[in-house]
Amino acid sequence: MTNARKALRGVLGVAGFLLVMEALGRTGIIDPYLIPLASTILTGAARLLTNGEFLSQVGVTLSSCAIGLLLAVAVAVPLGMAMGTVPAVERSLRPLVEFLRPIPSLALLPLAMFLFLSGEQGKIALIVYTSCWPLLINTLYGLRDVDPLAKETLRSFGFGSYDVVRLVSLPSAAPFITTGVRIAASVALIVAVSVELVAGGDGIGVFVTQASSGNRRDVVLAATLWTGVIGLLVNSLLAKAESRLFRWHRARAGEEAL
Repeated sequence: MTNARKALRGVLGVAGFLLVMEALGRTGIIDPYLIPLASTILTGAARLLTNGEFLSQVGVTLSSCAIGLLLAVAVAVPLGMAMGTVPAVERSLRPLVEFLRPIPSLALLPLAMFLFLSGEQGKIALIVYTSCWPLLINTLYGLRDVDPLAKETLRSFGFGSYDVVRLVSLPSAAPFITTGVRIAASVALIVAVSVELVAGGDGIGVFVTQASSGNRRDVVLAATLWTGVIGLLVNSLLAKAESRLFRWHRARAGEEAL
């Protein structure tokens, strides 16, 4: 199935869902006061495109996500490389990783607000914390997928451990790391909006909270819709970049599957 056909089916599925929701609201099966009509939500979403306050809040959220994601990459990828190449490091850090990884980021929100000078810094810290895990785990999986023969061949020519990591391990793990970045980007957006909803400050979550306090359900759902669209666009762009950069990896995976 071509990408165009996949995209068309996705659009048709979304359109069908919206038509069903519109019909349920028009017939009174769903109270339009509790859940506004799909047409009302879409109209509100279109209006938000010209709403300077909303666009400013979107910029704040995306800025926090970008900073947090970059910091997470700078922390998690080198740590994953160290754990994946030095067994002693993995044995030492694996228990700590497995202990910290299941802790929800919002459970650490009071601590983050206490440790950092501003709510924005606390939000970024929680984004870094949560985004590190998919990056770290994917880096480890990528290193385990490296061909041992390639490493031994390089060593046989007199290359040291650093050169083996630089020339073999890191390039082979790069597709997995990129997948980790794509997953972490979605996680970063979820955490950012969640922190804004709970702790306030600035961002999409704060805009949603203010609309909710004014009983503007249509605006709440319209802003939520745009949050989903942003997440979808970011994931699609990263997936497309991943596909173009690592075509060789997909081809090899296809050959191994055969």
